[in-house]
Amino acid sequence: MEYQILALDLDGTLTNSAKEITKPTLEALTKIQQQGKKVVLASGRPTKGVLPLAEELHLEEYGSYILSFNGGRITDCRSQEIIYEKHLPADVAEPLFYIVKKYSGIDIVGYTPDTLLSGIRPNQYTELESRINHMPIIEVEDFPSHITEPANKILITGSPEIISLVKAEVADYFHSYLSVYCSDPFFLEIMPRGIDKAHSLLRLLSGIGLTADQMICCGDGYNDLTMIETAGLGVAMANAQPAVLEKADYITRSNDEGGVLHVINKFMLRQTPE
Repeated sequence: MEYQILALDLDGTLTNSAKEITKPTLEALTKIQQQGKKVVLASGRPTKGVLPLAEELHLEEYGSYILSFNGGRITDCRSQEIIYEKHLPADVAEPLFYIVKKYSGIDIVGYTPDTLLSGIRPNQYTELESRINHMPIIEVEDFPSHITEPANKILITGSPEIISLVKAEVADYFHSYLSVYCSDPFFLEIMPRGIDKAHSLLRLLSGIGLTADQMICCGDGYNDLTMIETAGLGVAMANAQPAVLEKADYITRSNDEGGVLHVINKFMLRQTPE
């Protein structure tokens, strides 16, 4: 199979522990784009948090794509056009807020184009989201009243032990009205129903005349499971969550050992990695 498109999770996959793309990986991603292949940065991050890496990889020049908000939005980097987008129903912010605020140490986070809105109190995981995306935190009172623009997602942050309890209650309350899943054990993603990375990648593929068989997807987290299961070649990083390792077609090296570079060399450039 000649793979034509490479979808990459960012944190724990494309970037190393220092949140950087190594030079050899950057060069390999540039090379496949020069050959006409497409790259999709597929992340739970908001679009603003993906843009610096998109610029580093010259996605605009080569007509590649950003999939942000876990599939809530797809942006064509060349035209800067949003080519697919889904929003949360307007009536979910208030009941979600009242569920979350019952729990100690939990925060609820909304997004503006340039800031994070902390609805309770920033914890270490809200601060991590701020650092990753280079977006300042604004603490707001009456969180639901600040979710005035159509939202691609809402994030709940907290310790894994409490997040598991919140996840169960939120999923029970909203049933199939929303998609509710963890990207990391400390990040609970509240998404429009049916929206995940796989769903939106399939919409993208349909729009550009490619099939899932022509796609490689690489990831490490729970929110990468659907795209790894959907891809022609689903790749787990060696550092991936056990559930991801179990579902992958291929397990590459870790994000600190050039795992994405290994995949590009082996499956897209047909080189034998050292």
